This record gives sequence, C-alpha cells and structure tokens, in this order.
Amino acid sequence: MFPTWDSDLFQLIHQAHQPWLDLPMVIISEKSTWVPLYIFLIYVLYKAYQSEVWKSILYLISTVILADQVSSSVFKPLFKRLRPCHVEAFQSWIHLPDGCGGLYGFCSSHSANAFAVAMGFYLLTKNKFAGSLLLVWAIMISYSRIYLGAHYPLDVLVGALIGGVGAWGLFQFYVKLTKKS
Repeated sequence: MFPTWDSDLFQLIHQAHQPWLDLPMVIISEKSTWVPLYIFLIYVLYKAYQSEVWKSILYLISTVILADQVSSSVFKPLFKRLRPCHVEAFQSWIHLPDGCGGLYGFCSSHSANAFAVAMGFYLLTKNKFAGSLLLVWAIMISYSRIYLGAHYPLDVLVGALIGGVGAWGLFQFYVKLTKKS
C-alpha cells in the first residue's frame, strides 16, 4: 500500500544519524520545547489585533485541533501503518534515542500540528519573514520525527499537507466569520 521509496528514504536518512544530533533532535521533537515560541506568537498577535486577539488565537487553536484529530483519530486508525520503530525488519539497525511511541504512525501529528501553526500564523499576519521562519521550524520538527525513527518521510509529508490545507480551509471560514462581526 505504501511506496518502497518511502521506506528506502527512511533507511537512508535514519542510518546517517550522528550521535551528537540525538539530543538536539529529541529536544526539537519535544512539544514542551516550543511553549516559549507559542507564547511569543500570541504576544505578536496581541500587538497586531489588541482586543480582537481572541479570534486569531481561537483560529490557531482550531487549526491545531483539526490537524491533530485528522492525523491521530482518522488517519492512524484508518491506515494502521506501523511506525518504523515497530517494524521487525528494521530492528537490527534502527537507532531510537527517544524510544518508540505509539503503534501507528501514518500520518505524523507533530508535522500536521507544526504546519498548521506555521500556515495559520502566516495567513493571519501575512508576514513573509515570520512565515519563512515558522516553515523552517515545521520542517525541523518533521525531520526530527524521521531521525528519531517515529515516522517515514511520507508520514511527515502527509502530516504537513493536512496541517497546511486544514489551516488554509479554516482561514477561509475565519475570514468570513470575522467580516460579519
């Protein structure tokens, strides 16, 4: 069902790991690492929207909830693709600096959520510099998931697509809703 290039690319990326990158990748992948960034983004939105900031924050929260639920509650149980760290054929060479995680990995919730925030923030602010930085941030998180053995490249690509498209779709609704009020 899944293409062989995906597992081949996973193996190529994963086997090129460097011990000095293990801890940084674990830190990048850890959700709580990014709390200061989220606080900063809320501050930026507050400065831009003042009394209407709650609408933009609600929009961003909604994009993450949508991305997370589609990836975790729809795709993972529907496709039931084992995470690479659970594939028996990989056990002789796979390197897991952060353990393995849940059983199924298609698609990446980390990727979906990060791209939802990146796209959502860009759509709200139209700030190309901030949007570019958040895109790099989302790519780093996605790559860390492959590096840590939790996801295949296709898992993170589909997660990114779900997050980005979901943020765009909800933004269309957000624009209509905020024009009425």
